[in-house]
Amino acid sequence: MTVVFFIAITVAVFLTSLLSGIFGMAGGLILLWILTFLLPIASAIAVHGLVQMVSNGSRAWMSRAYLDVRTLILLLSGLGTAAGFLAFIDYRPSLVVVSVVIGVMPILVWLPLGRLRLDGQRPIQAFLCGLISGSLSIAIGVSGPTVDLFFITTRMDRRQIIATKAAFQLITHGMKVLFYVDAAAELTVNGWMVVIAAMPFAIIGTRTGNVILHRMSNERYRTWARWIVTAVGAVYLLRIPF
Repeated sequence: MTVVFFIAITVAVFLTSLLSGIFGMAGGLILLWILTFLLPIASAIAVHGLVQMVSNGSRAWMSRAYLDVRTLILLLSGLGTAAGFLAFIDYRPSLVVVSVVIGVMPILVWLPLGRLRLDGQRPIQAFLCGLISGSLSIAIGVSGPTVDLFFITTRMDRRQIIATKAAFQLITHGMKVLFYVDAAAELTVNGWMVVIAAMPFAIIGTRTGNVILHRMSNERYRTWARWIVTAVGAVYLLRIPF
């Protein structure tokens, strides 16, 4: 079981980090989907958070020159509010809720964003972005394209979006791990050793994706991101246990 777990985690971490390195999303959605087959849902979210901390942390470091610090602080204020509320109601996740919400989430990327006039660089909208995406990340494990909704029509280019998102998601995943620390403790010592051993592949995948990102145009980035997230959402709907 440990060998199978190691191979599955290593391959999944590399490929999903590669995707995240390019698009800043999608990879995390796929990784969580894989983990739900290997672990109980709460433990899967916790392990996902740890791996994504490495992936997003390395991506944030590689793109640090493009970070928008002011926007990041506003995003984190929304995240803190979300975490406090979910802790207050003693929220617990379920596989059905996770699968349904992530399955329908791709609808968001097809909304007429120009008409909504979303701009994550505005203080109120940045706070709302942190609140909504933070709530989703803690509640179902991922926030999907919700952050992109607030940034895809801003004056930021793809590198600024990736850098700011990566820094925000690094802290968001850390908050998620703390929220599910009891579930994470249920993983065996061998299981944790496998997860830790696979983490360097998150950095390798992210580095490779970052190289591809800088060779991609803003238009191609947005088009591919939409279709990939839509495909992942469809797969999640098939995961719903009936």
